[in-house]
Amino acid sequence: MQIPFEPELFGYPVNIHLILEYLAFFVGFRYYVMLRRKQKDVISLNNRLSIILGAALGALIGSRLIGFLENPMIEFSQDNLIKLLNTKTIMGGLFGGLLGVEFAKKRIGETKSSGDLFVFPIILGIFIGRIGCFLSGIKEFTYGKETSFFMGIDLGDGVLRHPTSLYELVFLILLFFSLKQLQKHHDLKNGDLFKWFMILYFGFRFCIEFLKPNVFYMFGLSTIQILCIVCWVYYKSLLTSPKRRK
Repeated sequence: MQIPFEPELFGYPVNIHLILEYLAFFVGFRYYVMLRRKQKDVISLNNRLSIILGAALGALIGSRLIGFLENPMIEFSQDNLIKLLNTKTIMGGLFGGLLGVEFAKKRIGETKSSGDLFVFPIILGIFIGRIGCFLSGIKEFTYGKETSFFMGIDLGDGVLRHPTSLYELVFLILLFFSLKQLQKHHDLKNGDLFKWFMILYFGFRFCIEFLKPNVFYMFGLSTIQILCIVCWVYYKSLLTSPKRRK
């Protein structure tokens, strides 16, 4: 199979990344619905729907904002404006979704933690989306730097690069099963599972950014890495507190 993978259907090109993005949302949501049916949700249906709406709006704004900040020197032409509107990043989506949830909960007066049910559907959704990123090669800015490492892959420009999307797929599998074991064998406080997901995933992304050809840096770090630090500060109480119980 050649990368970028550009299949055709009835003579028309198929945007495999876009299809897998939609599939990620669909499968992730269906997985969430299944988990909610199996587990007792401490939040009422109406409040849960308000929280989901807050998460969606926050994710939409956050993904675009951080996507823009990754390349803030963009020239404002019509073509670039279209690219800007299509620019997004899962990191901004996750943190923006978190802030959107907190805002929604404050508006409706919900005090219970709401993130644990989202953890595994989010991981599954990111996993499906990253397959699309890998198949898109250098057409998506998720590829790695040039490398002589034995895992280097030609992603469409004739250069061996770190397949950072594949690295992330492996990490997501490990993260999924590690959090399953954490949930099963440890007496976590409600909401801590989501916090550990954010801390660990943002930690991975902080490290993997060093393998990407980032251009714009602040304080020697990329925009994504600075967002990772913001996330750790946001959850510093979990990292510094003793063992917590439900």
